[in-house]
Amino acid sequence: MRLAFMGTPEFSVSTLRALIDAGHDVVAVYSQPPRPAGRGQKERPSPVAAAAEAAGIPVFTPTSLKSDEETARFQALGLDAAVVVAYGLLLPQAILDAPRMGCVNVHASLLPRWRGAAPIQRAIMAGDAETGITIMGMEAGLDTGPMILIEKTPIAADDTAASLHDRLAVMGAQTINPALQGLADGSLTPVPQPADGVTYAKKIDKAEARLDWSRPAIELDRQIRGLAPFPGAWFEHEGARVKVLGSRLAEGDGAPGTLIAAPFTVACGKGAVALTTLQREGKSAMSAEEFQRGRAIPLGLRLG
Repeated sequence: MRLAFMGTPEFSVSTLRALIDAGHDVVAVYSQPPRPAGRGQKERPSPVAAAAEAAGIPVFTPTSLKSDEETARFQALGLDAAVVVAYGLLLPQAILDAPRMGCVNVHASLLPRWRGAAPIQRAIMAGDAETGITIMGMEAGLDTGPMILIEKTPIAADDTAASLHDRLAVMGAQTINPALQGLADGSLTPVPQPADGVTYAKKIDKAEARLDWSRPAIELDRQIRGLAPFPGAWFEHEGARVKVLGSRLAEGDGAPGTLIAAPFTVACGKGAVALTTLQREGKSAMSAEEFQRGRAIPLGLRLG
């Protein structure tokens, strides 16, 4: 098929590569403009733009698709379809209508649950038993389009946003080509999303990241895993933030926030949570054992 690809972060790259490897004619890639990054704050292309440039595909990075000029350029591509994966720009109706088969989105949840910006994190934080990939036809509403193909995966007790991100990225790449083929040959018929079960995955706010030890351990464990690695749940010790990037539920009780067992089990409002990976400000992440071999936090101390 003659395709355009529209995506920005690392999550999208595996789907772009799957389309190229399948022999589709990807004639253009759209991505967010370069952003300052690194210590020197030099502008860097997005992961998708870098992958497209390496593959010799023309890359466009408009700040908006609403102008007549951008619409005309997109329409002139003569596309069978556009594949959209975490692009980051709203697609006007004229763009949605331009490809012969429309625009197809790879979304990291089981729609209609977790429409919106942060479906991976919200699924873990809510304690969902499973999530997955939904390939859907796009329309003007936020992730409201008809579903073409769904693939599910369980959410394990040790899954973090990072591990689930990587698994779903692979699933999206594995699912997109069968979805496009089924859409083209009529073996797959888009199905409207059910009206029941709609939830919205609002963007993660850094204010959500501080750990409140008065909450139940099961909620804190989900918060830690859902926010790892970014922005990272945290507590305060000696006036500095300590990020927590891994955890599991543990036995024990005590005053909420008290370190009750080695190497790093903390009492919560109900139950306890073992912090398995921690990171001091300006330092690399390390295991709880390594963390305590440095400036150890003593048992019985109540964390901030």
